[in-house]
Amino acid sequence: MYIRVKASPGAKKESVKEIGDNRFEIAVREPAERNLANSRIMELISERLNVKIGKVRFVSGQRSRNKIFYINTANIVKNK
Repeated sequence: MYIRVKASPGAKKESVKEIGDNRFEIAVREPAERNLANSRIMELISERLNVKIGKVRFVSGQRSRNKIFYINTANIVKNK
């Protein structure tokens, strides 16, 4: 599954908003330096989708506010 994210690094308050199918707006407190914001965004995605952080991979946008992630959903059992 592919996830599109519009990132806002350096925000005063963290937030995760789902704005459509597999589209999120994520604000993080970490600055856009040394991959800090990207790492935190990956953590928030894994928490929100209830998957391990190892299942979240960058596809594109490491230096952009618009990012695409791939979530490996193989072998994940969803709760009914």
